[in-house]
Amino acid sequence: MTRMTLLLERNEQFAHDHTPVPLAPPTAQLLVVTCLDHRVDPAIVLGLRLGDAPVIRNAGGRVTRAVIEDIAYLAFLAEKVFGMTGRLFEVAVVHHTQCGTGFLADPAFRRDAAQATGISEATLGATEVADPQATVRTDVERLLASPLLSPTVSVSGHVYDIGTGRVTTILDARYPQSADA
Repeated sequence: MTRMTLLLERNEQFAHDHTPVPLAPPTAQLLVVTCLDHRVDPAIVLGLRLGDAPVIRNAGGRVTRAVIEDIAYLAFLAEKVFGMTGRLFEVAVVHHTQCGTGFLADPAFRRDAAQATGISEATLGATEVADPQATVRTDVERLLASPLLSPTVSVSGHVYDIGTGRVTTILDARYPQSADA
């Protein structure tokens, strides 16, 4: 018996009732970028179902170069594979309270983490979410400023409160400046 045994049993029940979702644009016309924290499951927190929205998860839910590249590729797929035109989808950046990356605000902790993991202090520092309202604003602006972001993709910013279970909108959806002109 492994730690996966219970999950595989749950999967059997899922597979029993499963109806495949065809490859198609996400029904919610939304992409969620959020933290990998096990307390932040967007399917549960936002009520997402299979086929509703792709989800990109990383430490802190930060908008990194890799996240921007994934979003650019998904916009390309939406246009070229699915023939979508106009406003393609919204990227919802969702940070959360009590994020474990908040420990990285402490220089000694960040230094120890860098030594233990081999990840640079700068890279670790870039994942830090001590103030989710501030970092979600930073990440929305980073994504909107990227030349890789399609002008047909909007970006919004939200904070999930671990204590209350509520998601609050910090920044309403906006398109890159070039799309507004």
